[in-house]
Amino acid sequence: MNRRAWFLFLVVSVLWGIPYFLIKIAIEDLSPVLVVAGRVGIAALVLLPIAAARGTLTKLRGRLGAVVALSFVHVLGPFLLITYGETHISSSLTGLLIAVEPVAIALLMSRSERLTPIRVAGLVLGFGGVALLVGLDLSGDRLGLLGAGMVLVAAILYAAATMLVQRRLADVPSEALVGATTGITALALAPFAAFALPAEPVRVEAWVSLVVLGIFCTALALLAFYQLIGLAGSTRAGLVTYVNPVVAVLLGVALLNEHLGVRTIIGFTLVAAGCWLSTRRVPPTIAPLPEPAPVGLARNP
Repeated sequence: MNRRAWFLFLVVSVLWGIPYFLIKIAIEDLSPVLVVAGRVGIAALVLLPIAAARGTLTKLRGRLGAVVALSFVHVLGPFLLITYGETHISSSLTGLLIAVEPVAIALLMSRSERLTPIRVAGLVLGFGGVALLVGLDLSGDRLGLLGAGMVLVAAILYAAATMLVQRRLADVPSEALVGATTGITALALAPFAAFALPAEPVRVEAWVSLVVLGIFCTALALLAFYQLIGLAGSTRAGLVTYVNPVVAVLLGVALLNEHLGVRTIIGFTLVAAGCWLSTRRVPPTIAPLPEPAPVGLARNP
């Protein structure tokens, strides 16, 4: 990956390293459907005017089917599944399950992007590092298994959406694509959100979390992510889910004085090694030249 791709990779890793914590805060006072509708609605209000001013919305002509599909596969479906899933499982387990995404992308893309032993080793090392960082916290209510299943399905949908962007929508300007997908999702959820308005006072922290989720973790993060897919491909772009827990842990150490133990350091090392191995350029396969026919056996054409 070039420098711009690495910069976008870092931006997305940071912006998607904090949503699980913010979602936990928001759903204490707001319903999951209202949280999802609110964050995508805010993102659409930010990006659609920018796309209209730049004249990039015209690039969506003839792509309505793919854009609607992306809205459901990359925004509406995963956002709802993750938000509802987090009502039953911890945010750390959520982060671990979402880290299945690059593995799913690698398997789905194995025909077009060669899955070498080195890349497989990188995926395994990275996932092991994520497991060490977040721990195997299986705490939750009786519906914990259902919540984990929801998040796992969301990770698979993310993988499919990443491939959809690379194959059919990579040439669409990011602000138009993200504005359209979040706008479609907001319209689809509006009737349900209207019946999920809070009946009791909502804390300021919940509203602030929702605004941050909308502007930074949705609008800006998706803008950067779609550009990253165009530059680095779906497999490498999906590796951000390995780095997200690293960002979350670092924020905890820096802002909450959490302990930086040996397990954390080993986890960082495994994630770094896994990302490096998984992003290495694969040399092209050179077909062997045909062996010459033995002398005296060659036939005339």
